[in-house]
Amino acid sequence: MSSSNFLVLLKTFSESLKRAFKANDIELLKTEYDAARATDNDKKTALHQAFRDMMLTKTENIPAIEGFISFAIISCRKDMTAATMPVVLLGDIFDAVTLDRAEQIFTYVENNVTIWKEEFFFTACKHNLLRMCNDLLRRLSRSQNTVFCGRILLFLAKFFPFSERSGLNIISEFNLENITEYGMEGNETTLEQLAGGGNGTGEDEADTEENKLKIDYNLYCKFWALQDFFRNPNQCYNKVQWKTFATHAGSVLSAFSSFKLEEHRSASTAKAADGSAPVDSPADEKQIREAGHFFAKFLTNPKLLSLQLSDSNFRRSVLVQFLILFQYLNSTVKFKAEAHVLTPAQGEWLKETETLVYRLLEESPPNGIKFAETVRHMLTREELWNSWKNEGCKEFKRPEAVLDDAAPAVAATSGTSGSSVGASPGTGRPPAKRPRRPLGDLIRDATRQGKFFMGNQELTRLWNLCPDNLQACKGTDRNFLPSLETYLENPKEKQDPSFEWRALRLLARQSPHFFTLFNTPSYKVSDYLESVRKKIQKDKLDVRLENAIQEETAAPGGVEPTEAEGEGLVGDEEHEQMDSELLKTEQLTPEDKNTHKTLAVSKEQLAELAPSIGKDWKKLAIKLGYSADEIQYFESENAAVTEQCCHLLTLWFDDDMDASLDNLAYILEGLEMGVAADAVKQMIALLSDKVEEVSE
Repeated sequence: MSSSNFLVLLKTFSESLKRAFKANDIELLKTEYDAARATDNDKKTALHQAFRDMMLTKTENIPAIEGFISFAIISCRKDMTAATMPVVLLGDIFDAVTLDRAEQIFTYVENNVTIWKEEFFFTACKHNLLRMCNDLLRRLSRSQNTVFCGRILLFLAKFFPFSERSGLNIISEFNLENITEYGMEGNETTLEQLAGGGNGTGEDEADTEENKLKIDYNLYCKFWALQDFFRNPNQCYNKVQWKTFATHAGSVLSAFSSFKLEEHRSASTAKAADGSAPVDSPADEKQIREAGHFFAKFLTNPKLLSLQLSDSNFRRSVLVQFLILFQYLNSTVKFKAEAHVLTPAQGEWLKETETLVYRLLEESPPNGIKFAETVRHMLTREELWNSWKNEGCKEFKRPEAVLDDAAPAVAATSGTSGSSVGASPGTGRPPAKRPRRPLGDLIRDATRQGKFFMGNQELTRLWNLCPDNLQACKGTDRNFLPSLETYLENPKEKQDPSFEWRALRLLARQSPHFFTLFNTPSYKVSDYLESVRKKIQKDKLDVRLENAIQEETAAPGGVEPTEAEGEGLVGDEEHEQMDSELLKTEQLTPEDKNTHKTLAVSKEQLAELAPSIGKDWKKLAIKLGYSADEIQYFESENAAVTEQCCHLLTLWFDDDMDASLDNLAYILEGLEMGVAADAVKQMIALLSDKVEEVSE
């Protein structure tokens, strides 16, 4: 089409459009459109430009804008313009008006969401509408135009279906840009007040005592540091970060528990307390429902923290953040890393803390119990959405109605007017069997959710009790071994043919008496087990006697031993005689004795070793298997190098079953840290001498 023909059509359609819109008669425009001598594509292009030109002349009259867009929708239905015409006009007008007018015009977009969702408009306009809304969001300030931003997001949620990929966080990413900044820059006076208790007047001190909430700098930092874990929950799967989170959460929740909020007493609640009216009146519930509470962004000024913790809505926001985080840590998410699994101890801590959080929600006025139940219900419903997302965000479809076309044929072949046995009521045919899903699909879906499918409901439940079955087998509740003393004293067990074999296995596992040497060939295993049982009893009596002697020496004015204690001594002598008779040949040479014993090390002794290791403690930490994050944790917790090294050694001796002074000396020699290795060997020799003196 030449430019001259386009200009002629544009002028003709512009005049016809003005007349038709003024008369609100689409037929006038349709007549002029059909009379024009040009191809449909040329006519649509010219009319499209006529609509856009006329729209820009109506930027001041909002009702005229809405009527003109409705007129454009009708022209689309008459196939005079493209289906994208109404959305293009909306985009032009939003670019040409101020934000206040744009907010008023957007009401028209919200009210006609059913039109945009029609099949005729949806396919053609969805990208244009999304682009238009994103352009608006870029112009708006999320702190000043928060309501308008929320309206746009709600409209997009109503417009697009649930399964629309552009509106889904498919791979479960977190908004890591939402950083909560806090600190004491520019608040030196407040820092002094928080650190030292303040130098305020007597009135300020009285107010502090009345609030009954001690706010210090540590609590301030711990409280706002939790927002970083809420922003990125995957940090909790790191061992060092988990300790920090658990410590901060415990401090904050204990502060909440120690400072209870009192419910505001209105006129109706005061009457209810006197017995003249119900406690929860409809007027109060309506007032609470209509009260608007909104936090665009947390204010982290340290002066506001005491007021924030005293505010019920602020407290509820933080407690609900805890519950959302706990649910994520416990739930199965498709795109979680394999290493993101909680230990049993962490799971128990989450359960206990979740119970505490719900209790605090119930204690927070107003209507705490009802609010806690509502939050619990919403989080339970969130698990359904999580499962839907793990399954690939399948599209929601209405179930198709089952047609009963075959019912007459079935009735004719049956030869009876009534329905047969087992037939569906009113159809005369047997009930349709529900099709079974293929086994491969069931296994695939279960694998995506990180679960097992065993083909049997009970077996599937048992295999999914714990995310890591091998780790569950190591739990303390899976230890079914009886104690050695109980097994030896049980007469029923002695009737078992394998009693002696089982007893020896238990003895080797639980008692050092198993390694006692005996050289007599005729020495029976039953006699040996009996002697071991008596030795165990004797050891218990010795421990009790030693404790009793220590208590007497510690108490002022010692009391003479009673007859019962004397009888106990006689009993010990009898035991010694019986043991000597049974173990006459039990004479060990110095070479036979096992002189190697695991030496217990105290924290003070580890502190003595730390200076000899010095700055090379990081090299030792890497050799012991600690990661860079854990080394950074040691540095952050302790300022001095000696304290950092002492912390490392203490944690290694507490956590590692193979930790000993011998192994430490061997590792230090391998790292060519000769001075530290010599210091460890000297301590081993010193402790060994002390052990020999005690044994003698």
